[in-house]
Amino acid sequence: MRLRLRRGWILSVLPAVLWAPQLGAQEDLRQIHSERSQYRQVLVYENKDLRCLCFTRMCMIGRQSCADRHAADRLVFEYARMMLGALFLRPDPHDVLIIGLGGGTLAHTMEKLLPQAQIDVVEIDPAVLRVAQQYFSFQPDDRVHVTIEDGRAYVRRMLRGNKRYQLIMLDAYERQYIPEHMLTREFLTEVRSLLTSDGIVAANTFSSSRLYQNESVTYRAVFGPFYNLKSNNRVIMAANGPLPSLDEVSRNSRAFSEAFRPFGLTPDSVLTLFSTREDWDPKARVLTDQYSPANLLNSRGF
Repeated sequence: MRLRLRRGWILSVLPAVLWAPQLGAQEDLRQIHSERSQYRQVLVYENKDLRCLCFTRMCMIGRQSCADRHAADRLVFEYARMMLGALFLRPDPHDVLIIGLGGGTLAHTMEKLLPQAQIDVVEIDPAVLRVAQQYFSFQPDDRVHVTIEDGRAYVRRMLRGNKRYQLIMLDAYERQYIPEHMLTREFLTEVRSLLTSDGIVAANTFSSSRLYQNESVTYRAVFGPFYNLKSNNRVIMAANGPLPSLDEVSRNSRAFSEAFRPFGLTPDSVLTLFSTREDWDPKARVLTDQYSPANLLNSRGF
């Protein structure tokens, strides 16, 4: 096991979802863990079916990660199933970067789907890593490496070396949304530079937010056309180079019919969400390090 612990910037990199399956009636919930980390309260609740990592009491706002207590491999969250669609663009990545750990769902799933891949996970909060190990059966090993560091700091550090990734999965969240320094044109340009020439990025975002227009034009400005998968969450899939055609994506998806089965999904259920339709205002302002989401959210009329 290679576990690299480094402290980075002050903003968190934790996955979150706009919507999650109901844990059940409040009286059915049982808190089994609570601790105050450097960044937030980290809690774990469960009922007879699910165990969830949360940042609010009784998990009343979006859960960070949930696991099925009776089927450990099943992907509870729809966004996690959507993120696997990145494999339809690049079916055999050997070097994968996941920014945001949560309960370790994506790392666990990718390790099983890609037996030849090396997977680097970046997580800012060591408390989240401890909870993932203790309550969600996540264990770093010879193929899954965890670094405790801010995601953007990690990307910049890797750019100074020769490391490049064939697949980068952005699943970084604070309590409310993606950290603002991971939404800007400058950050996404750094991410693109960290990809191989045929590399793919998949980003978990919200399908409805006050940043939707700006976020969309920012990805478009850096990557050009991208696939926009929308349901309760939105997943953006872009390429460092020509975007694979929908025909190619469809052909690649067929290879995962059996591999996806243990995770409770079929390739078609993801494939039907692929779209390149631009459903945003192309004149919206691009997000930059100087023009950030915080500026927008505090602006009158936004």
